[in-house]
Amino acid sequence: MATLHFLNVKQGDCTVICHKSGHTTVIDVCNAKHPEDAKEEITSVFSQFARGVSGNFQQKKYPVNPINYLKKHSIDSVFRYVQTHPDMDHMDGIKDFFTQFSPINFWDTNNTKEMDESSWVNSPYKEDDWHFYKRLRDTNPNDDPKRLTLLAGDEGMYWNNDKYGGGGDGLNVLAPTKRLVDSANENDDDYNDCSYVLLQRLGPNRIIFGGDSHDDTWTYILENYDEEVRNIDLLIAPHHGRDSGRSYEFLDVLNPTLTFFGNARSEHLAYSAWNNRDLAFITNNQANCMIVEVNQTPMVLYVTHENFAKRVNTNSYYDESYKAWYVGEISKDLLP
Repeated sequence: MATLHFLNVKQGDCTVICHKSGHTTVIDVCNAKHPEDAKEEITSVFSQFARGVSGNFQQKKYPVNPINYLKKHSIDSVFRYVQTHPDMDHMDGIKDFFTQFSPINFWDTNNTKEMDESSWVNSPYKEDDWHFYKRLRDTNPNDDPKRLTLLAGDEGMYWNNDKYGGGGDGLNVLAPTKRLVDSANENDDDYNDCSYVLLQRLGPNRIIFGGDSHDDTWTYILENYDEEVRNIDLLIAPHHGRDSGRSYEFLDVLNPTLTFFGNARSEHLAYSAWNNRDLAFITNNQANCMIVEVNQTPMVLYVTHENFAKRVNTNSYYDESYKAWYVGEISKDLLP
C-alpha cells in the first residue's frame, strides 16, 4: 500500500512517502533527534487523545520525532531525501536523521546560502545541523549519498521513469528553475523561491508538495504546467500555510480537494485564502499527523488524533497498521 505521512513536527515540515516500489522518500525534516525513551513517547501519544477541545485541538503541543515515527512504522532506511530549500525549520535534526537512516539519494538545490555566528544566538536550531548540511552541499558527493540538484522538467530513473517504461515513483519536478535559483543566490536573503515544488502522480490522483515556494515560483508553474496542476486532489500548503504577504491566485487553478497545513500561530495562517474559495484544509494542530492511502481512488485519510477523527466522522475506528484513526475518503464532502 502506498502511503503519505504528513508529520506534526513543531513549526517546520516533514513528509514521508512510502512508495509502491518499496522506496521511501522523506521531504524535509524537523524536530528529529536520536530516538527517545519509548515510555516517554507512549505517554505523549496517550495524553494527546485527552486534549481535543472545541475550536482548538492543541496538537502542536504534541509534536512527533520523525526518527521515532519512522521506526515505529518499521521504516529502517530512506531511499530519497529531499531538502526543498536551505531553511533551518526544514532541516532541524538532519544530522541525526541521516545517521539513523543513511539516505541513498539527496535532492538539494544549487544554493549558496551562508549563515554567520549571530544566526545561532537564541536560535531553537542546532549549528551542527547547518554544518552537516553544508558538508553535504559543498562537497558534492557522487555517492553516500548521491546528491542531485534537479530543475523543473528533469526526468530520471526511479523518480519519474522506470525500466519498464512507467513513471517510477511518480515524482515530477515543477520547480525550481535555474533562473529562480540564481535569483535567490543573488539576493542572498530569501531562498523560498528556489524551493522544490513536486507533483506526484499516482493513477488519477495528483498531490503537490509546495515547499516554501513563493510568488515567482507559482508564476512559472502556472505558465508552464497549467493543465498538470489544475484541480488537484491534495496540496501540502506552501510555507506551512502561513499568510506570508503573498498572492494566492494560484489556488484558483489548483483548486485542491484538500490541503494540509503545518503549525503556526493561528493569526499567521492564511485561513481566509482557503475560506474565501470554499477550499477544505486540515492543520497539524487539529489532526496531529495525517496519513493518506494515496493509491486508492478516492484517496483515504487517517489521523493520529482520535478526538479530531471522531469529530469529523462518528464512525471512526483505529487502524493498527497505520496507528491512526480512520477519517474517510478525501472528497469535497469530507469535512462537516
